[in-house]
Amino acid sequence: MSCGKCEEKPAKGKKVEKKEEGKCVGCVEHYYSKLGVGIVKLKEPLKKGDKIKIKGHTTDLEEDVDSIQINHEDVDEAKKGDVIGIKVPDKVREDDAVYKVK
Repeated sequence: MSCGKCEEKPAKGKKVEKKEEGKCVGCVEHYYSKLGVGIVKLKEPLKKGDKIKIKGHTTDLEEDVDSIQINHEDVDEAKKGDVIGIKVPDKVREDDAVYKVK
């Protein structure tokens, strides 16, 4: 499953706008509202302390990654292809793009 937000191409004849969000590292696959946890499929490595931005049709939030879980186990970093759970301060939606910001 791919969110497609990172790979969006402009319509023919349109200029490519510079992405200010940063490098796309993954896409939200699910959100657990009672836990405040987003499930993210990673396209790039991510570690605790990284600053991320989650952007979607109605989502726009930025935060530092305080915790990462893989299969309910705390980890300090996750690699490409991992499906992780991260605490998020607000609702995120399936197919929202996750960017690593500098």
